[in-house]
Amino acid sequence: MSARHEPFSVLVVDDDFRVADLHASLVDGTPGFTVAATAHSARAALEEAAAHSVDLALVDLYLPDRGGIELIAELPCDVFVLSAATEGPTVRRALSAGALAYLIKPFPPRRLPEKLRGYARFRQLTDAETLDQDVLDSAVDALRGPRGGRSRQATSQTVTRELILTAVGNSADPLSAGEVAAQIGVSRATAQRYLADLVTSGLLHMRLRYGAAGRPEQEYRLP
Repeated sequence: MSARHEPFSVLVVDDDFRVADLHASLVDGTPGFTVAATAHSARAALEEAAAHSVDLALVDLYLPDRGGIELIAELPCDVFVLSAATEGPTVRRALSAGALAYLIKPFPPRRLPEKLRGYARFRQLTDAETLDQDVLDSAVDALRGPRGGRSRQATSQTVTRELILTAVGNSADPLSAGEVAAQIGVSRATAQRYLADLVTSGLLHMRLRYGAAGRPEQEYRLP
């Protein structure tokens, strides 16, 4: 992957002058990005895209002369949709037309810079003649931004942790990793990993359970 020195050039397309100016200011305030032009109609957007070398267009779906979804397919650049349209079929049509991301207006001011930084990472990862699957997956994850991956993963981990603590706490007898896994619906390996962490944290105690034959099994209880 080659290093990029020029900022990414962005075309802002919105029929509302104030909204267009707001989005343009967010773009200009994001390191590595610059506004090439703003346009308030589909026709103007195509003219500006032809006159400038544009990397990314931020497109509203409600334009006075044509629908934004039609415009997406004609623009010679990548596209993010920024729209108040929340209907599922509309969102699917926009993504099917080629939009890399869809932001529902109004959104917090931080959200657009987050998406732009994800786009920069996406471009960095895909700036190669060929990609392997891991690089491709990382590029797609970058477009989702921090809310698309890490926050959901952290939430899932917290829920699993609490489920395990509840299962062990509600049991009259100590539980093995296999028994915990069966109760909360995860694999034994996953249960074992969480249980080991909970023991390290002091939230659970572990002792060995000896059977009639074979190796002893670890079992867990509350302190």
